[in-house]
This record gives sequence, C-alpha cells and structure tokens, in this order.
Amino acid sequence: MTTENDTRTDAADPRFAALPARPGKIVAVHLSYSSRADQRGRRPAAPSYFFKASSSVAATGGTVERPAGTELLAFEGEIALVIGAPARQVSLADAWDHVAWVTAANDLGLYDLRANDKGSNVRSKGGDGFTPIGPDLIDARTVDPAGLRVRTWVNGRLVQDDDTAGLIFPLAQFVADLSQHFTLETGDVILTGTPAGSSVIVPGDVVEVEVDSPATGATSGRLVTTVTQGEGAAFDAALGSLPAVDDTQREEAWGSRVAAGLPAAAPALSPELRDKLERTPVAGLSQQLRKRGLNNVTIDGIRGNHPDRKIVGTAKTLRFVPNREDLFDSHGGGYNAQKRAFDAVQEGEVIVIEARGESGSGTLGDVLAIRAHAQRAAGIVTDGGVRDADAVAAVGIPVYSAGAHPAVLGRKHVPWDLDVTIACGGTTVQPGDIIVGDADGVIVIPPALAEEVADAALAQEEEDAWIAEQVAAGHPVNGLFPMNAEWRARFEAREQTR
Repeated sequence: MTTENDTRTDAADPRFAALPARPGKIVAVHLSYSSRADQRGRRPAAPSYFFKASSSVAATGGTVERPAGTELLAFEGEIALVIGAPARQVSLADAWDHVAWVTAANDLGLYDLRANDKGSNVRSKGGDGFTPIGPDLIDARTVDPAGLRVRTWVNGRLVQDDDTAGLIFPLAQFVADLSQHFTLETGDVILTGTPAGSSVIVPGDVVEVEVDSPATGATSGRLVTTVTQGEGAAFDAALGSLPAVDDTQREEAWGSRVAAGLPAAAPALSPELRDKLERTPVAGLSQQLRKRGLNNVTIDGIRGNHPDRKIVGTAKTLRFVPNREDLFDSHGGGYNAQKRAFDAVQEGEVIVIEARGESGSGTLGDVLAIRAHAQRAAGIVTDGGVRDADAVAAVGIPVYSAGAHPAVLGRKHVPWDLDVTIACGGTTVQPGDIIVGDADGVIVIPPALAEEVADAALAQEEEDAWIAEQVAAGHPVNGLFPMNAEWRARFEAREQTR
C-alpha cells in the first residue's frame, strides 16, 4: 500500500495492513447496483444497511475458510470507502469530503447461516476472514466517485464488471444517510454493495477483486483470497442455529436457478389460462384428470374458510416434520422455513403446507395470513390446523385447512424446508403445480396438462349444461346422460347453429 499520512495503529496485525487503522465500524449496504436489483427482482426505494465486525477483516493474499458442513459461501466484490474525517449530519453535497480513501473489498457471506439472521447478517457475514480489504488505498480526492469501477475474477475468469454509474444511489449518499443516525468516525469503512455476478465459491477457488478509476489509472491493486475447507464440527446445536439451506437460498447464493443446478422455475399462469381455470369447477377438472389416468390429485380432509371464493395459483410449498424438541430448538425459532415461505410467496402463488394431516396445532395464524394477503398470494392450503381462525377469515385470503386449533405450531411441528416436493392431504404437490380450489375442494394439476384439461373441462361444462336443460324440460336421463348417438347428434346440431 502506498499512501501519505500513514497513521495506522495496528501495523503489527496483518489483517489491517491495507487500512490506516483498525476500523471502529464496518457498515455494509444491502442492495445498491441496478444489475443486482434486476437479478433479485426488487429495487429498494432507499438504502438499507448491516454491520460487520472488524474482526472479519482480512489482508490480501490470505485465505477464507468454508466451515465444515456448509455449501454456500459466496463472494461479493465491492468498493470500500474509508472515512477520513468524522461525519455527523453532513449534507449530500459535503459528504464526499469526509471520505479519505477508496479501495477494494470482498464482502464474503455464508448463505447456510442466513435463515435466522437475514437482514442483520450477523453470523452469515461476520465470520473471521469474511471481509478482505485492500491491497492499496486510492486517494478519494483524486477520483470522481461517479467514475469508479469494480471487477471480480474467480480462478482468473472475470465474473463481475460494473461501475458506479450503475449504482441506484450515489456513493456520497451512503455517507450522508448514515451520518444522520450516528457519527462516522475516522477509519470507519463503508462497503457499498455488489453488482450482479456474485456467486458461490468452493475450496481451492481464488477470488480477486480490483477497484480502479479508468479516467486516472488509479487502482487498489488486486485483492486476492483463496478458499480453504474447514475441518471438524463447526457449529454446536446446543448454542444456536445450525446451517440450513433450501433451494431459495441456493438460487440467491449462486445468482440463478440454472447456476445452482436447479430446474427452471415453472412459468406463472398466463392470464388466459387463469381465466379458464377461474371459470371451471374443480369437479370438472377432477373428471378430466381422471380420464387421463390421474386419480390421486385431490387434497383430502380440508375445508375452505371462504367456500364462496375460488383459488387459482401455482404452488409455493412448505414442509413441516413431527416435533422433536432438539430439532425445534435448531429450526423452529427465528427466521425459520415457515416465515421464509410467507415472506417469499409471490403474487398469484398458493402456499401449500405439508402437516401430515396433523390437526392438533395451528400451522399458521392471523399474522402470517396478513403477510400472504399483503404479498397478493392467491390462497393458503394446509392439511393441518389454523390458529386465530376468525381473525384469519377476516383477513380475506382463502384458506383451506383441516380445521381450527388453538395450539401453537411447536406443539406438533418443526418448520423444516420450503420449495420442495411435499405431501398434502394425501396428494403429492411440487413447486409450480397448479392449485385450484372451490366449495368442492382443492385439486392439483400438473402444469403440462393444465391447458388441455381446462379446455376439456369447459367443453364438458357446456355439454352438461345442455343436458341439464333437457332434463329440466322433462326428458328422462336414460340415453341422455350420458348421451347416446341420437342425443349426441342433436347436441352437435345445436352447437353448429350457435
């Protein structure tokens, strides 16, 4: 590192060799680049932040350990700002004057530990060695903050390449915004977020991050980190949550379902198909599926809290396992699979819960029903119980369940995972299956058959309506239901004149 006024106080500690001193605070931005926001499908209206421990800082050329029993260690190449003069309630116009240096950082994170700390990222981002910084500092006075670039290589392949023109918020805004709430002190570091391209790294991988100013040629140099494999038991369930991953975490860590080796997500229902299914009774769909050899497609043992309301949507699955006290300790509290499912449900999806037909406790209550309704979910289906049944009904979202029960989830269940194949009411349900429910019950339709089945069911409905008219007019059902050749000819002649 080359910089004037070298005032570092931790020169003996190689972790802080690239900084003027051990930082008192490291503040990181959650989502800041347009490319990353597009990848995640959400764009923040304002910056949000989390803290990282200064003990997570590492020097260039070092290693980072992927703990035993984990799989989703991900890199994030970032621009780091080092505060040179205390900032308290500074304006946007003056904020950059409080930044002394710019350098490269790698905001490493372990997605296996996100579940119970999502948002705070205390454990998932705070591990020893999870914040490599350096190797050299760029004088912030010599560069345009709107003209900086960050690039990342993994094993020599360029995987991230973006510049500050792609930021949703300018760099100075982070300084001004944070200074509204607390004093940014000399030596504090702000990690300004990562662009698209962040993904999973494995033992043996070498990650390099560089920040530069193409206009001036100033550069941080390449920040090099090698991934190693941890040995032995890394975490004790008696002390806290164990690592846990699901397909949602894998998709976010790798950057896409394809990169994570997951099957492509089922396409959302087209408006045309949704309209057809809205007009088709479940009984008619059941009949058509049976004609095609599918008999085990009804979710049995459940009733709707709004029988006059139809549900049509794609399945978002959630699985509970039988309660075991040690497993509930590790998987039941905090930001567990149940809460993650209700936070992640998308508009038009139906949350389908495997509760093994166990109705001796609730599987959701009014708060989660409100969350699903706010997310514009199409409905909720569970073969377990519902707490706060009157309050859930008042929310307005259709819920099919095995009935009301006052007990909390933990009496019978441990929330285990989501976005997996489940069994609900004796029927297999896969993520993306089409769920249709009405007063007769709930049915599961394989997406590949949905259009064909809907068209056939609507045609059958029209035929049945004509038969009903003939019976109402006094004709006997013999030969009419089902139609013999004579009645079939009459029906087809009528259709041709319409």
